Amino acid sequence: MPSTLKPLSVAVALGLACTSPTQSSAAAAAVNSTVPTVVQKYDTALSRRLQQVNGEGLNRAGQDPLLDVLILLDGRASRKGLEALDDPVAKRITLSHRLRETAASSQHDLREWLDKQGVAYRPFWIVNAISARMPASLLPDLARRSDVRAIESDAAHHAGIPLPPPDQSKSVLAGETWGVLKIRAPEAWAEGYRGQGVVIAGQDTGYQWDHPALKDKYRGWNGVSADHNYSWHDAIHALINGATTNSCGLNLTVPCDDHHHGTHTMGTMVGDDGAAEKIGVAPDAKWIGCRNMEEGDGRPSTYIECFEWFVEPTDLAGNNPDAAKAPDVINNSWGCPPSELCDESANATMESVVENVRDAGIVVVVSAGNGGSACNTVQDPAAIFAASLTVGATSSTDAIANFSSRGPVVGGLLKPNVSAPGVAVRSSIPGGGYTNLQGTSMAGPHVAGAVALIISANPDLRGDPDTIQAILESTSVQLTSVQDCGGYPGADVPNAVFGYGRIDAYAAVQAARALLPPEVFSDDFE
Repeated sequence: MPSTLKPLSVAVALGLACTSPTQSSAAAAAVNSTVPTVVQKYDTALSRRLQQVNGEGLNRAGQDPLLDVLILLDGRASRKGLEALDDPVAKRITLSHRLRETAASSQHDLREWLDKQGVAYRPFWIVNAISARMPASLLPDLARRSDVRAIESDAAHHAGIPLPPPDQSKSVLAGETWGVLKIRAPEAWAEGYRGQGVVIAGQDTGYQWDHPALKDKYRGWNGVSADHNYSWHDAIHALINGATTNSCGLNLTVPCDDHHHGTHTMGTMVGDDGAAEKIGVAPDAKWIGCRNMEEGDGRPSTYIECFEWFVEPTDLAGNNPDAAKAPDVINNSWGCPPSELCDESANATMESVVENVRDAGIVVVVSAGNGGSACNTVQDPAAIFAASLTVGATSSTDAIANFSSRGPVVGGLLKPNVSAPGVAVRSSIPGGGYTNLQGTSMAGPHVAGAVALIISANPDLRGDPDTIQAILESTSVQLTSVQDCGGYPGADVPNAVFGYGRIDAYAAVQAARALLPPEVFSDDFE
């Protein structure tokens, strides 16, 4: 992960539990009967897999090989009039309705065809796409359909192991962590801005919801009992990459962390056990979560499923969506490398998803990746997108972490946007304990927590990602580097090493307060 873990360095997975009827050898041979118009609809990753299938033929059971794919359709929902809607929930509902209508109308015939073929699939509306596990022999017929724009690989890949944690002697002491202190969050708390009234979301390896530092902050806990409807979603529906078991299970109705990465990132956002452990930037914010990785493995459809659920959370059965229960900010400490899964076509798909989430008024915070220290190492979705607020990692001395990915991205887009503490960060882990981890996965949560402080200081900024990002950038502690990357000299600000600099949560809160109408601002001092 971009943390020391790799969910921000590698892909993740969703498995569709399904089987397919045995195909005849003649049907399997159809895999080879492609024509140029068909091949042109396959992305690079899928084409590579098909070449492999062509060489393998039937699998050992004599069956047509099953492939996980993402089917893209034409049709884009209108944005007309959205800018005129001031209420963030109304804007989100309007956009979601249009996205749903677009997907329903354009996917109707294809879904009927998939049903007739006995193919298991999952439709999406946050992007006009359908994920499916289907026989390879059906792909040419699928590609020939006029309503299918493209077919991308949705294969799972291993996410890898986190970087080794730093010297544990540095994490013995409880209390406010160095990162929380460094960004001056306690100074914002002292003025009454602790993230109250704000909902933070995370999609990761899952979460220990009842960890002492997280339980009281979980939206599904009322102090007496737990109700996980609208506060938890599991996008992991099957084991992947040859796994035979999962420590948490599948299709979970209760949050669980099958790794440790998710619990650690959430602790940095909201963690506080009510006693000595004050590890979170926004301790009065509420959190909700979605598992998008199966022990660190996954695919694009898992990310998409979690993003979609966040825009309109549902009950545990996946029904009764409610846009009013959407989070204000989402932390994303994962990545989808082009070398393993996300090529140019898949990047465009994921970018559409992130743009739609941002258009819905939700801040999308993304860790930059652990590919440093060379330039142009911010290269994985979703860190590379303009709609993402991308975060690099700094040390306690405000030095850039050697592992922190640098920009710019292909095309010259500035990344990272900002930086935050990401070395020897103490936070919660499953089992009720705490440890240090390092990586940009640890930096991103500091920024997500700072977003919560900004909104608690000025609720009018809810649903306004552009202004929130501008505040964080303009109030950051300006940091320079001897490293020049692309068209961004290290001596300038912004640069492609730190972005606009290391965030200052207290300065950001002050800037947010200054945007309030004079009468509101003055009321606080009467």
